[in-house]
Amino acid sequence: MRYLTCVTLALASLLSLSTAQAGTYTQTKYPIVLVHGIAGFDSIGGLVDYFFTVPWNLQRDGARVHVASVAAFNNSYQRGIELAMQIAPWAQAGGGKVNIIGHSQGSPTARIAMAMRPELVASITSVDGVNHGSKVADVVLGIAPPGSLPQGGMNALVNAVGKIINGVSGANHPQSFTQSLVTLSSPESAAINATHPWGVGDYASCTSGAEVENVYGHNVQFFSWSGRSRFTNPFDPLDYFFATAGSVFGSESSDAMVGTCSTLLGKVIGTQYAMNHGDAINHLLGLRGWTNPVSLYRQQANRLKNRGL
Repeated sequence: MRYLTCVTLALASLLSLSTAQAGTYTQTKYPIVLVHGIAGFDSIGGLVDYFFTVPWNLQRDGARVHVASVAAFNNSYQRGIELAMQIAPWAQAGGGKVNIIGHSQGSPTARIAMAMRPELVASITSVDGVNHGSKVADVVLGIAPPGSLPQGGMNALVNAVGKIINGVSGANHPQSFTQSLVTLSSPESAAINATHPWGVGDYASCTSGAEVENVYGHNVQFFSWSGRSRFTNPFDPLDYFFATAGSVFGSESSDAMVGTCSTLLGKVIGTQYAMNHGDAINHLLGLRGWTNPVSLYRQQANRLKNRGL
């Protein structure tokens, strides 16, 4: 009887400990801010998140999560200004800083916002980030350069889509598809990196930058991960678009929209994941390949927690 009682108490203690640990797995010191990429939004009608199910999966184990709303189509400087304004009150209410996780154009957007308010940013994590430009943007601009009739037509059409995104997501951001293409091009990305070098490595040698950087007197930590698959799920309609768009990379490793070497920033957590650009945010609606992208966000939150961030 005494043996059974001891076993029962031991099991109860283990269960209690496991529950306690699970409840704080993603509980970072500072709030997490998720920043969407091109053509993105925070949430559509509160029903469909850009980072599909990611906020809830972070919050359920202790994280405080904010989802930024910046222009779906515009240059990274405009988006950075919008982001910097949003993180200020979140940082003030969350211990003085935030941890930013940016997907796609969300990475250069976050880096520009950080340069404006470095005292508010504890870390930046780039997820399939366009840190050295995208060949897709280069090709589109080569076919339809700014000022051309085709570019004007595309700009008008996509800007209309941007206004629709504004409407369904409750935003009112200025839209410019042409500006978004230019800012994501290789030359303009190089210009951004020249004035915002923190965490950025050398594209030609496919190397990353420093993990910890002093940005105007404030230490900021940098991380990145990315996928290197173009087609991962035949039931995901987005994969057919990515398979086509990804052809511009030829044999170069990419997630169909961004070359692997372009995604590197700070400490590289991994670039081998079976994900394309959409899978990285758990879209379309959770249809993905073998890699579970949500687990990567949860692991990163735990990593930030363990670093006191």
